[in-house]
This record gives sequence, structure tokens and C-alpha cells, in this order.
Amino acid sequence: MVAAPELGCQVQRLGPGSCDDAGMNRLANATSPYLQQHADNPVDWWEWSPEAFAEAERRGVPVLLSVGYAACHWCHVMAHESFEDAELAGYLNERFVAVKVDREERPDVDAVYMEAVQAATGQGGWPMTVFLTPGKEPFYFGTYFPPEPRHGMASFRQVLEGVDAAWRERRDEVAEVAGRIRAELAERAGVFGAGGGVPAPGEKELNQALAGLSRSYDPVRGGFGGAPKFPPSMALEFLLRHHARTGSQAALEQVVRTAEAMARGGIYDQLGGGFARYSVDAGWVVPHFEKMLYDNALLCRVYLHLWRTTGDPLARRVALETADFMVGELGTAEGGFASALDADSADPGTGLSAEGAYYVWTPEQLAEVLGAVDGARAAELFEVTADGTFEHGSSVLQLLAGEPDEGIRAAVLAARAKRPAPARDDKVVAAWNGLAIAALAECGALLDRPDLVAAAERAADLLLSVHLTADGRLLRTSRDGRAGGNAGVLEDYADSAEGFLALYSVTGEPSWLQLAGGLLDTVLLHFTDEASGSLYDTADDAEELIRRPQDPTDNATPSGWTAAAQALLSYAAYTGSELHRTAAERALGVVGALAGRAPRFIGWGLAAAEALLDGPREVAVVGPAGDERTALLHRTALLGTAPGAVVALGEPGGSAGAEVALLADRPLLGGAPAAYVCRHFACEAPTADPAELAAKLGSRQV
Repeated sequence: MVAAPELGCQVQRLGPGSCDDAGMNRLANATSPYLQQHADNPVDWWEWSPEAFAEAERRGVPVLLSVGYAACHWCHVMAHESFEDAELAGYLNERFVAVKVDREERPDVDAVYMEAVQAATGQGGWPMTVFLTPGKEPFYFGTYFPPEPRHGMASFRQVLEGVDAAWRERRDEVAEVAGRIRAELAERAGVFGAGGGVPAPGEKELNQALAGLSRSYDPVRGGFGGAPKFPPSMALEFLLRHHARTGSQAALEQVVRTAEAMARGGIYDQLGGGFARYSVDAGWVVPHFEKMLYDNALLCRVYLHLWRTTGDPLARRVALETADFMVGELGTAEGGFASALDADSADPGTGLSAEGAYYVWTPEQLAEVLGAVDGARAAELFEVTADGTFEHGSSVLQLLAGEPDEGIRAAVLAARAKRPAPARDDKVVAAWNGLAIAALAECGALLDRPDLVAAAERAADLLLSVHLTADGRLLRTSRDGRAGGNAGVLEDYADSAEGFLALYSVTGEPSWLQLAGGLLDTVLLHFTDEASGSLYDTADDAEELIRRPQDPTDNATPSGWTAAAQALLSYAAYTGSELHRTAAERALGVVGALAGRAPRFIGWGLAAAEALLDGPREVAVVGPAGDERTALLHRTALLGTAPGAVVALGEPGGSAGAEVALLADRPLLGGAPAAYVCRHFACEAPTADPAELAAKLGSRQV
């Protein structure tokens, strides 16, 4: 008698603890919203864990690793087409151990296997589909697989059958392939750590980076390269700093044109503020509609810094609207910021889930909301045409000239709010909250919005109370105030430190500086290669994968490596610590090697190198708290465009001087508040004149 195939959690139990009485699988109690989206699949999913691989070893079957994230459109598509299919799930459960990973919770797992996918196929993306041995070695790769053969792609069922046959019939061949891939990954692992002693980039390398960006710059539509086009936040930050240090108009022009094109295009939400993940075309017209915290935090800061440089009112408006979007749409009850809004939502007409349904409009829909006359005005204002710029005759809103009509915008926004909203991935990621803290703190201070500074402080308090453990280590994620079990990676420490340093600069509260220092000490102790000064993405005591991930290049977020270098440099400027400055200089050595070859992918490192070349400048503002003269000097210092300048604030002779070396022995000037501008703790003559301070720092008086 042949046993019936196992049909997944909705049919029968597959082992202790695998399903609950409601037919849910092991993901029902996950902290990740992405994993919970798969909790009622008939697939018997496991979270990434030693138990999952032990189960594969016990059963003698391979592991299917599926990696995605909650706002990923094609992850949803593959889930609906394949993972919700009971027959296919039965086959999968019988022949594999299925492991589901949220790449945002486990960027280390994602990085290691994505490297293998890209090396083997020349491309990558999500959902990522990888088949592993029980020893975690990959041997077959892919991304999205359709439910039936399509456009030269095998169906997911065919892939499963092929892998199963190879596993059962050609196990030696599979083992050979897996071993070879593991060896190749191990060889690649040493590329960035080899050598040591490479100097940080200088003038020559930074000029090469500008030349490289200029070659790929799109002077008509802004941005770099062709479609799809991603917001080049880190490169823009470098260009702004390069302009501030050298006066390069070419650098500034690239920022101005790109920022305006994005702000006026469909990638920017013309009604509610905030940016989508990327544009599918080269002209910023049609976005992939997911909205990520990290993009908006980075772009909020870029637009703020552009306004600080030029006074551009569009940049100021976009910075504020993006800040308000983060607080209003991504803020959580516990004070942190959620990860993302989904690209998909229910179409008001059909009720079916569709990408962009929440955001797009037809002329008829505008007329229904506003009436014929104002509807026609709105259609003209927002580039909504009869033919449409998106699917089914609908258009993505753009604002190609002028400022929005606030009455029309408010009415259309109110009507949109009645549509089914996109789902929110409400897990809190430490790194991305650090980026948001930095952006909101600076935005609030420079644009006279103390509520934004308060929002930054609440998020920082959440990181301290929920993510920071008693031994000073960070946990990467939390949800509903409950910490997840995944250890923080390098970007969590670096970006959280960056946020705390920004909070210190705007509040003058020394505890934020001290907390940043504690995180950076952990970076030096657990993430740094002592011989070379290179940095790893995971700690030396983290879970051992098939290789320890290490990557100095930016992706959607700044590289943890170069983000740590920037934070180390700033901390050294506040404290005079040669240990931290030397670590920053050594870490930036890799930037010189990549500056001319791949400047689009090392922007955060280039920005840090600009700060290093400029000093960075150290500004100490001393004066009585509550004194308007102190406040004006402080604001002038924060408005400075000198690359990476740090600003300390304290009362003369107070405790701050004992806690912050930059403030030590800084008296008043003739009884008046004073500002000291220093480099390497060698200071110019102090000044009590805001105009003189502005001239020293490149500040605009606003």
C-alpha cells in the first residue's frame, strides 16, 4: 500500500508543533509581517533555524529557501500562484524542508545567498529561491518561478521535480556543485579584507568619482543610468559635500536636476508626500509603488541638505512633507517607524489586489471628486490624461511645474483616504530607524519643527528600551514593542549611532553621544578585522553561515561598512579619540579602490571621505541655555554646509565639558555666547558673531 502524499498544514499535522488547530503553520507566531503573510499557506514553512536544517538532515531531503519581504510585489504573486496551491504544497512538503526568510530581518542570510545567485545567474532579485543541502550549501538558484512554463522559464513545479530528481539520482553531482560554490564564495570573501594599510581616498579619487558619476548622469531627466531608476540618495549626499568643499557647479547641478525631477515625478506622492521605491522608467513617471522607510529617511535628509545649500523652496517643501509622511504613515504606537507600505492594495472598482491601485487616477475619477471644472484643472495640474501613464487608462500623479493647488490637493487626498489602503509592514528595523532619527532630528532643528525632533527622540528611546540588550548589543527588529530574536548587523549599529549623533548635535544632550560611543565600541570589538581594518556585516560571535558576509558597497541603504566609518569619524571629532579616527581612516581605504570604478555604489563612503578631507570641522557652541544668542549661534552652526561638520552645544563651565571633549575649556567671549570652529581640536579664534560663524562654515542665513 502506497502512503498518501502529505498535503500540508491545512490537511494534516506534519510533526510536533508544525501547525496549530486553525491550520496555521510554524510562521503563525513570527514577528515578521512577511512571514505571517505565509502563516496559512499549505506549505509547511519553517523559519530559518538550526531545527529546520536538522529536520532536513533527519529526512534526507534538500532545503527550499524562499527569501522576500512584505512590500515585494512579485513575492505576493508567487505566493498566490504557488504557495497557496494545496497540490503543489503537498509535493513540496513531501520532498523538501521549506524555509521562509524575511530579508529585512535576516540581511546576512539574504546577502550570502544573493551573492551566490548573482554569481551563478548574473542577476538577482526577490523572491529569491535557492535550494540547499542540509549543510546550508546552495546548489540551485532562481528568483520568481511561474506556475506554468512561461517566456522560456520553467514552472515552479518543474523546478521542484528537477531538483528532487537530481537530489535522489545524482547526489554526488549535487554535492560536488555545492562544494564548488561554497569554495568560490569563500575565495570571494577575502577580496575586501586583503592587504590592509590602503589609504583613505584623497582629492584625486574624489575627482575620479565625480567624473564617473558625470558619465552616467542623465542631464535631461536627472538621475544616473537608464530604466529602472532608483533614487541615488547616497551619491547625492556625496555630490552636495563635494560642492561644499570644492565649489564644483557640476556636482551641484546633478543634485539640483535629479532632486527636482524626482520631486515632480510620479515616484513622489504628490498628495501625501513620501517617495516610492523606484521608477520603472527613466523619467521618474511610473513607480514601483512600495514606500520604504529607508528611502524616505535618506531622501528627507538629501532634500534638507539641498535646501541648506541653495535655499530652494521646493527642496524645503519636499523635506518637510517626507518627514510628515514618515511620522504620520509609518509611525508606530511605540514611537518607532514601520518598515514599509505595500505596493499593492484592493482596487476600489474590482476589489482585487493590484499594484498602485491606491495612488492612480483617471480624469473621470477626478471629476467625480471635484466636479467638472476643478476636475479638469486637477487633471491638467497632475498630468492625468485620457490615455493614462499607467495601466487601464489610469495615470500616476505628477507635478511638472509650479506648486500644488492646496485646495485641490486636499480634496483629492481626502477622497483617496476612502480607498482601501496598502498594507503596512509594521516591524521596526534598528538601522532604518537610525536613518529616520537622523533625518527627523536635523529637519526639525533646521526648519523650526520641534515636533519632528520629539519624534526622533521617541524612536531613539524605543531603540534603547526594546532593541538594546543589557550587554550593550542591538537586536535588529521589533514589532508591537516586542523584540525579535535576530542579532543586529553592522548597519544597525552604524545607522543607530548616526541617529544618536544627529540627536546630540541638535539637542546638546550628552547621553546621545555616549550611547553612540557604546555602539561604535561594539563595532570595533566585534565587526572589525584587526589586521586590515575592514569591516564585516555580522559580528564575530553571530550565527555561522557558509561565509561571513562583507560588502562595502551601497545598495538600497548605505553600506554598513561606510556608515560605520562615517559615524566613527564624527564620534572622533567630538571626543578626540585617535582610536576611532584611525578606525574610520582604515575602513575608508576600500573607497579609494572603488571611487573611479563604481562611484554610484560607494556614495556613502565618498561622502565620508569628503568629511575626512575637510577635517571634519568641529564646532563648539557655548552659552547659557535659553539665551537667544546661544540659540542663534547653534542654528547657524547646524546650517553649515562644511562636509560632515559636528556641532556640540553646552553651557560654559558646566558638566558638558567633562562629558564632551570638544566643549572642554571653552569660555564665553566677553561674557557673550561664543562659537569655536576647530579641526583636529586646533581652533580658530572664537566668535560671538553669527555672520562670522556662517562664513567659516558655509552657512546660509535663513
